[in-house]
Amino acid sequence: MKGLILSGGKGTRLYPLTYTRAKQLIPVANKPVLVRVIETIREAGVTDIGIIIGQTGEEIKAAIGDGSQFNVKVTYIPQDEPRGLAHAVKTAEPFLRDEPFVMFLGDNVIQGGIAALIRDFSTHLDRWNSQIVLTPVDNPSAFGVAKLNPDGSIAQLIEKPKDPPSNLALVGIYMFDHHIFEAVNSITPSWRNEYEITDAIQWLITNGYTVVPHIHRGWWIDTGKRIDMLEANANVLDEIVPTVAPDVVIENSQIDRRVTLERGVRIVNSVVQGPAIIGEDTVIENSYVGPYTSIFHHVHISNCEVERSIILENSSICDLDVRLYGSLIGRNATVQKKDDKPKALTLNIGDHSNVWIR
Repeated sequence: MKGLILSGGKGTRLYPLTYTRAKQLIPVANKPVLVRVIETIREAGVTDIGIIIGQTGEEIKAAIGDGSQFNVKVTYIPQDEPRGLAHAVKTAEPFLRDEPFVMFLGDNVIQGGIAALIRDFSTHLDRWNSQIVLTPVDNPSAFGVAKLNPDGSIAQLIEKPKDPPSNLALVGIYMFDHHIFEAVNSITPSWRNEYEITDAIQWLITNGYTVVPHIHRGWWIDTGKRIDMLEANANVLDEIVPTVAPDVVIENSQIDRRVTLERGVRIVNSVVQGPAIIGEDTVIENSYVGPYTSIFHHVHISNCEVERSIILENSSICDLDVRLYGSLIGRNATVQKKDDKPKALTLNIGDHSNVWIR
């Protein structure tokens, strides 16, 4: 079995952070989402992986390389423009050939991995042509939605319906055999001018192929927006087993046992409450870092409070004397107090930004 990861999107919902970075490379708990996807597929026993890339492809190539650092083999598959998930499958046909494969969206994070799903599909290849993952959501009209028959089989799939027939959304994890290529080559673009994977799967069902649903009961998050990224970060932090590197320096500080401290961290006169993760060579002075915060490497935090936020590498947050909450701070960014302070801040700022808080 092969793997196919879709990483060709522009990430417009995460602007301004994605003006300068591929959305799939934004870290959750200090690890890029795309790396988490690769590891999830590898842990399911799939090591031959194709990655669909678009305009951010060179950055993705630089970060992932040939995949050997993750014990997988990566093949990059350029897509001229994002024209739907089914178009991505069509683009990947020369790589996938006739092998069954798992397709995973490169900006999704899911609880529990997919090893059991892969095993389930692999053992039923003589009878199943596809398996799709569904999960209950609060806003089904924002997703592809499945209507099930009384026996639990799929009756219909609808892309972003105005009047959803159920709350079961397609999660963004799919398993297919080679018949999917018949489907993607038979459908026409939707009203969005995209080749919808829901239409391709519906084509399989209509033409007598077997598509089996799996309902996922754990958490799942599409990290396309700031609030979703922060929620994914919180969920992953809840699951991490905390570790502390041997060269960490802690002076006159209180560190919660649920905090991960990476190599070269220095914490002085501060309180850090977990779950949280502090990246390599980060310095925290005279500050409070609250739960569900991820601070990447080479960050300087001084005289401020931070909670439920993601702060990327080489950034500096100093002298705010104010709580930064629910924020996404880009690479090489600087946030400082200038005059009077508000009671709290929520920021979503891109790389290389300079923000003075009046």
